[in-house]
This record gives sequence, structure tokens and C-alpha cells, in this order.
Amino acid sequence: MSTSKPVRYLVVPTAEAADGAKSASVGDKTILWCPAEEHLGRASRTAPGLLLVTQVGRTFQDEHPDVTPLLDHGRHLVISAADKPTRRSNNCWRVEPLRPGLVVDVPVMPPARVDPSVAQLLSALSPTSYQADLTWLASLPTRHSLSTSFTAAVDFAAARMVALGYTVTRTPITVGAGHSENLIGDRAGTAPGPRGLVVITAHLDSINLAGGPAASAPGADDNGSGSAGVLELGRLIATRTWQHDVRLILFGGEEEGLHGSKQYVAALPPAERARIRAVLNMDMIASKNTATPTVLLEGAAVSSGQIANLAAAADSYTGLKVETSLNPFASDHVPFINAGIPAVLSIEGADSANGHIHSASDTLNFLDWSLAAEILRMNAAALVGWLGGVEAVRPRPAGPVVSWGPGQLDVFVVGADAALHHKAYDGSWHDFESLGGVIGRVGGP
Repeated sequence: MSTSKPVRYLVVPTAEAADGAKSASVGDKTILWCPAEEHLGRASRTAPGLLLVTQVGRTFQDEHPDVTPLLDHGRHLVISAADKPTRRSNNCWRVEPLRPGLVVDVPVMPPARVDPSVAQLLSALSPTSYQADLTWLASLPTRHSLSTSFTAAVDFAAARMVALGYTVTRTPITVGAGHSENLIGDRAGTAPGPRGLVVITAHLDSINLAGGPAASAPGADDNGSGSAGVLELGRLIATRTWQHDVRLILFGGEEEGLHGSKQYVAALPPAERARIRAVLNMDMIASKNTATPTVLLEGAAVSSGQIANLAAAADSYTGLKVETSLNPFASDHVPFINAGIPAVLSIEGADSANGHIHSASDTLNFLDWSLAAEILRMNAAALVGWLGGVEAVRPRPAGPVVSWGPGQLDVFVVGADAALHHKAYDGSWHDFESLGGVIGRVGGP
């Protein structure tokens, strides 16, 4: 551990922070500081003796149990420079000087506004579909990027995207000395002329840090929860037409250092980068770590507008407490932000309290389905604005009747309520006026 000049600091509620003092806000606490020879509140250019830690889960604290944070807000810690580790970062945590004026994980409360068409769309979210996809993904022994089980997960997700009408591409990536892949699903918008692009992402791979590549890594929360979320939002989007294009991406190689997203962004042509209106990245959205259901929206200045959209959606359509951070780290939104593309991570609040990730115990047993549903509602509501409009795609059967046996007919019609209705015909006359007035009476053969 290194040594440094002592520092005086004071932690106060954010609402009580003194104007003009050098400070940084982390959650609902603000830390004020000055060197030992100065008085608290006097201006200084840096935060002498103070460091900011950004971590995934509790990875920094697990690796440095002897370090006592001066301020602990889960994903972000403030520590003394006297406790500075020999390394500045790895794939799971980062240490940097605490900058004056830094604001991370701060609660926001935008005004609520409910749009009936958005509320109707959100009612079509399917917890059953989401849970089924996540359960299947977590049933694999591992989704390590270099495993055959990862390939099986890509096969499964690709089939789901194709069934929903997406054009699917599988692109190879390198992960160290090995090879993995990204899965991409595209759906075109309907606006004439140049269209924007909205990207919905998650990493499909999982990892067991202690056990190695062959060890059990169900990755239910990290990140089966986000991957199943991509598939569920993709299913919901497929029920409507939109002005702009949408792209679903499931990345490989995230756990080893964001390989899939880094290589994807590096290969994007300039014109394609310019089309992107927003990137929504989901990573760990199903563990309730606080008494109040909480979501953290993490981005940068380039994505501040998208963060505001998501926060407003949460307040209008969910019961989530929202925290925001402009200090991006360690998930697939970061390569987009580094390229100047507006990207936001949505992640469960207080993720550092989740001690199951990156191990064999990241199973379905520790998930909170209601939290995941709320985060998906928030994300879907924001997507409406980014994609441009809500227009229902009416279900259309291949024909008006389908035979399922001699003398047996199933009759399908789209009613005035835009729903697909069904009646069975067994050889007698039936009154079908209940089917929205679309047809009157259907007779036998």
C-alpha cells in the first residue's frame, strides 16, 4: 500500500452539502474534503488522499477485505489513497482519483406522464415468456464464451429471433486465443428515407471466476436476466411497426473484457454509427438487493438524454427508485460511449450486495421476477420514444379456416378490437357475432 498526505473529509447528506466546497456526491451522501493543512470547504484542485472505486458486485471488496471504505454505495466506493492497491483496474473493478464535482448514483425524480398507447403496449409484456427463456438459459451448465454450451445458447436465441421475424447474423469474435461469436437480429422500420437505429444489447456469456472455464456457471442474473430481456423486448417490438430500425445484440466475451462489444463497435462503419439513436444495455436486472426496488442507469454525457428518458419512463410506468451515474464501467455500454455513441446501462440497484454472480450459485433461486418485470417496463416505455411511434401489427392467419380433422374446422378472424379470435366448428351452425362483428354466420361444408 502507498502512503499519502492525510486528508480531512466530511460526509454529509447530499441535500445539506455546502455550496462552494470541494465535494463529490455518491448516492444520497456527499463527501467534502481538503488537505490536512486547509479548512473544510476551502477550494482545492484535486481530492488529495481520496480515491473512487467502481466495482462489479463486491469484487474489489472481496479482493481487498482489509480496505474499509470511507463511503460505501455498492457499485461505487470512496477509499483512502493509503489503501491504494498495486493495480489500478481489472475486468471487475477500477480505481481512480476522486474528482471534484463528480456525481454518481444520485436519485432522480422526473415528472410522471402516462401515455395510454404506451401503457397498452406495456400490458403486452409477457412474464411467462421472459421466465421461460431465462430458465432455459440458466439450465445450461455454463455459458462460458469458449464453451459448446455458449454455442447452444446462441442457437436457442437465434431461433427465437428468427421466429419473431428478425434477420439474424452470427459474427465471429476472438476471446484471447479462442473464438466465440456475437448474435445480431435486425428488424427494419417503416419510415421513408434515412432511418435511425436503436440497439438493444446484453452479454450472453457467463463465468465462474474461482472454478475456471469448465466449472458450473448458470449465470441466471449475470446475465441470463439481461439476455432474456433482449428476447422479450424483441418479442414486444415485433407486435408493432416503428419508424426506425431496431437491432438486438447478444454479445460473447463480455466477462473476459468486453471482447464482443469492443470488436462490434470497432467494425461499425461511420455511417452506421451516425444512425444510432440509442443503445440500451441490460446487465443484471433480476436481483432485488434493496428494500425498495431500485435501478441504476449508467451512462455518460453523450447519453444524458437517454438516461432522462429512461428515468421519466420509470417514474411514469413503474414503482422503481431510479439512480443515475455518469461514470461508465465494465459492461457492454462502455465501448459505445467511448466511440461517442449514446449508450445506457440498466442494472439492478445495489448490485454489490449480490454475492452470487460469477459463481455456481448464480441460480434462479435468487431472482426477483417482479423487479425484472419493472425494469423491462421502464426499458420498453423508453424504447417507444426512441423507435418512433406505436402502431399495432394485427395478427393475420394464413387463411380464414384451418382443418384439424374430418368435418372439423377452426375459424380465425381479426375482430374490431384488433385481437385474433378463434372458434371451433363441429358441423353445426354457430353464431359468430361475438367475434367483433367481422363475420356473421358461418355454415358447414
